[in-house]
Amino acid sequence: MKKILFATAVLGAMGTAHAQSSVTLYGVADANIEYVSHLGSQPPTPANGFNAGQGGNTWRLTSGGLSSSRWGLRGVEDLGSGTKAVYVLESGFSIDNGVQSQGRLFGRQAYVGVDSRYGQFLFGRQYTSLFHIMANYSPTAYAVQYEPVVAFAGANLREDNTAKYIGTFGPVTAIAHWSFGTGVALPGTSQGAPSVGGNGEVPGQFRRDSAYGLGAEYAAGPFGVAVAYDQYNPSLSSAAGAFVGTGSFKKATIGASYTLGATAKIMGGYRWGQNKAQDGSTLILRDDFFWIGGNYQVTPALGLTLEYNYDNVKNLLGQTHLANPWQVSFIADYTLSKRTDLYLTTAFSKNAGLNFDTSAISFANGYFLASGQSTMLGVALGVRHKF
Repeated sequence: MKKILFATAVLGAMGTAHAQSSVTLYGVADANIEYVSHLGSQPPTPANGFNAGQGGNTWRLTSGGLSSSRWGLRGVEDLGSGTKAVYVLESGFSIDNGVQSQGRLFGRQAYVGVDSRYGQFLFGRQYTSLFHIMANYSPTAYAVQYEPVVAFAGANLREDNTAKYIGTFGPVTAIAHWSFGTGVALPGTSQGAPSVGGNGEVPGQFRRDSAYGLGAEYAAGPFGVAVAYDQYNPSLSSAAGAFVGTGSFKKATIGASYTLGATAKIMGGYRWGQNKAQDGSTLILRDDFFWIGGNYQVTPALGLTLEYNYDNVKNLLGQTHLANPWQVSFIADYTLSKRTDLYLTTAFSKNAGLNFDTSAISFANGYFLASGQSTMLGVALGVRHKF
């Protein structure tokens, strides 16, 4: 990342600066050549009966292997007495074609707030408390290409209109957030499943599309443990698009890690999930998500990562005997410099596309399993540059 002071032209566009003010321009450019087996030929939708087609194997250039390609601005102003004004504007993009990600200028993050001795108070589009506090307990560090993070944290892992608090007290970190309207909108992912979400902030319907969560982490010496809870109250709509009520999507998780010397770290955890419809009794999805893995630094330049994920889908719209998806992933990352690395990332999934792209979870990642197939393999060789 490159730290720069406001230039005169930037001052005119972004406001008045003070001597203690600075802005950091940062980003990641990440691309790879990828092979994927058994990839469906079309996105599953209600119109095609959630059939991904026959498909086949494919080679392609992909943006974002270990990190999503992005650029951002991080600003700080010293207000005195240990208090600072802060903001982050972060934009995602696909480096293979230059297209903006998330359909927004600053779709990854956009917030402003105050950092004081009492903690950080932040307002805008942000990550949920569960996603934030569990970042240190993902062996792949939420590596985007082969990480079932939507299955783990939910499609609402980023939320609009969010007020968030983060406080650090010695080895303990506490976090909580409230979203007045998440801005998440998803179609149904299987026959009978409602479409989910909307912009929220509807007059007279305070609960509609709101969300909240909290978490806590204790990290001291080689040991770390974290717990978190997340609840999302999405609009639910019928196949015809009519609003039928507000659902209740809940998740609770615990993760732990242990560092072995200077070269190895193991971590894992469990996430409980339950999604209910507007009447509070109709179960849309009930599942238990597990993960375990570790990192090993073979040399100062070469690091290895292994991760296993398993989702026990107990109930999906009354179906109680579905084949449970699981996935194993491996990463070899070789550092060329402080900013540039080469990597090999691979994953093999069973009973779902990579990242658990399945009607039981979502179709958020584009790895649609071809009709009649039950496994998928992904292998990618790429380069990542941080600035």
